[in-house]
Amino acid sequence: MEEEKFELECNTVWSFPNRGKWATHDSKYRGNFSPFVAKNIILRYSKENDLVLDQFVGGGTTLVECKLNNRNAIGIDINPKAVELTKEKLKFDSCYDVKIQVANGNATELIMGSESIDLICTHPPYANIINYSENIEGDLSLLKMKPFLEQMELVAKECYRVLKKDKFCAIVMGDTRQKGMVQPLGFEVMQKFIQAGFKQKEIIIKQQHNCKATGYWKTNSEKYNFLLLAHEYIFVFKK
Repeated sequence: MEEEKFELECNTVWSFPNRGKWATHDSKYRGNFSPFVAKNIILRYSKENDLVLDQFVGGGTTLVECKLNNRNAIGIDINPKAVELTKEKLKFDSCYDVKIQVANGNATELIMGSESIDLICTHPPYANIINYSENIEGDLSLLKMKPFLEQMELVAKECYRVLKKDKFCAIVMGDTRQKGMVQPLGFEVMQKFIQAGFKQKEIIIKQQHNCKATGYWKTNSEKYNFLLLAHEYIFVFKK
């Protein structure tokens, strides 16, 4: 499928009602992010032939955009199913001769050398909101908020280690709700990256378009007096 009309975002509120379905992109991998997000990050914060890392590769969105936009890439995921899915997604022709590697691995123990990456563009799970496996050791999607944040501290340190000086790390993250109260998971994760040594470049609000107050959720939001979470954050850090 041909690429849809694209314009680089210029402010800190992003909204993509049409999530994008060009190349091999689709929404079949639950929780994956819009290719509009990945493309904006890649074009704004990297150059052609740079090396991009996505250590929570999931459905392969970041790597597909790297192949389309002349970036080399490394994709890692702790779930072998995500690795195989991403490899399938990359089976399309491109006019660029890029090098893309996809491997099974742990985001808390990256295999690449220090200061070897030009850009990190990734979308970790949001604690145990969506479980991506049943019992894979090290799968952050299986963890409750406190142990999740402990592991994200290790992720942040590894991001800082492998990223080159003056380069950028972009993380998509959302909040959660427990017993009617918002849990600011996004800002808790943001602090882990700042504590690891990163400087805060941008905080972007991304509107979600699958949170309509209808049916079950509308009834419960009124009954229990809570608002539906309809946004995520894109945190951009600089080393």
